[in-house]
Amino acid sequence: MQDAPEIGDQDNQGPAGELAAPGSKPAAEPKPPSAQEPAQPAAMSLEQRLHKAELAAAEHHDAWLRAKAEADNIRKRARGEIAAAHKFALESFASELLAVKDSLEAALAAENASVESMRSGAELTLKQLAGVFERFNLTEISPAGQKFDPHRHQAVSAVEADAEPNTVVQVLQKGYLLHDRVIRPALVLVAKPRGGSA
Repeated sequence: MQDAPEIGDQDNQGPAGELAAPGSKPAAEPKPPSAQEPAQPAAMSLEQRLHKAELAAAEHHDAWLRAKAEADNIRKRARGEIAAAHKFALESFASELLAVKDSLEAALAAENASVESMRSGAELTLKQLAGVFERFNLTEISPAGQKFDPHRHQAVSAVEADAEPNTVVQVLQKGYLLHDRVIRPALVLVAKPRGGSA
């Protein structure tokens, strides 16, 4: 009686562990399941992709940190420049006024000056000051005879006059404009009809 082949005999098994048909050649070497074959390269490519993504993220984070530092530096520089501009905005105006001050001091230092020479010196100094004002767009508001403008004039009171109502009849103190901005309104008396209320 012949012995039956054992079920666990590797020579008679097929590729997937099935029994081989009698008389067939035994399989050379068992191959791993086909599902495992692409798993190794896929895992490698996933690791590579993860590594690339980590490198790109680190590079972008570094670039972001540099851009943030650059923006902070620009902001600090701008803040410093603005502070310096505020601090020294009047530098050229002040240097122009120094000449006017020198003229006034020279006039006061003169001994035995006559009234006429003092007056002419004061007129020259006033002309010098007016030139400084003109160079820096500082213009005076002297609205005598003009219509009252609440944006440029400040009415101290209304007085009875022959002029049209709301006309400036007297300027008590001149006003001044810097470019188009009122830095001091003119103090004025405004006309009202005779016998009327203010």
